Amino acid sequence: MPVFAANLTMMFTEWAFLDRFDAAAEAGFSAVEYLFPYEAAPEAIQARLSRNNLTQALFNMPPGDWAAGERGLAALPDRFKEFQDGVALALDYAEATGVRRLHMMAGQADWEDANAVKSYRRALDDAAPKLADKGLDLLLEPINTRNMPGYFLNSFDRAEAFIRQSGHANVKLQFDIYHCQILHGDVTMRLRQALPLTGHVQIASIPSRHEPDGEELNYPFLFSELDRLGYPGLVGCEYNPRGNTLAGLGWFEPFKRR
Repeated sequence: MPVFAANLTMMFTEWAFLDRFDAAAEAGFSAVEYLFPYEAAPEAIQARLSRNNLTQALFNMPPGDWAAGERGLAALPDRFKEFQDGVALALDYAEATGVRRLHMMAGQADWEDANAVKSYRRALDDAAPKLADKGLDLLLEPINTRNMPGYFLNSFDRAEAFIRQSGHANVKLQFDIYHCQILHGDVTMRLRQALPLTGHVQIASIPSRHEPDGEELNYPFLFSELDRLGYPGLVGCEYNPRGNTLAGLGWFEPFKRR
């Protein structure tokens, strides 16, 4: 049976950020994730995780100026020092939260730009050993350009090629089923193919990005498939509730922590 992590950037937004940890635990989740922790003190997050007995599943390295539309730094050749500083900051938060995997956002750049490809590989090669020294995985996530126009890593095939070619055992795929369906379709077969490379799975309905309880995909089947394939990791609930978060958790009832 999959173990689900509530995404606290998108879910439980009826509460202030730190209070979302309490709300998620009360709702029956045993793990949480979110996009970024950096506006809260690491010690404050650690305290919320500890008092609620929650596992920190994942968060992203600093993305640059998110409010200004930046979506990562790895593929931006002139931002390498800032990228390195972001890795150091993310590792500080990783130590405090006990997280075992960090996502490296690529940024907005043209895949056909050789300098962007070179920059991305440089960033990966710089960050992966630093994370490995701490026992952490570095995750690469393909993101569809409908939701994130101009995003550099917009293909699962390219992400898998980067992982295989990297030579770093701790570089893994962040398999977001929502993005996969929009980019490629044929989710089940791609799961079967890519699971050996996968370090984290995320879910949302398609096309609305709401609760995983209908629309294009049969999520009960996909959850069973993850079990059949022996996926050992967590499944992040990276969706926007249709309304009140708690009111939309009917799908989660069979999986909740008792």
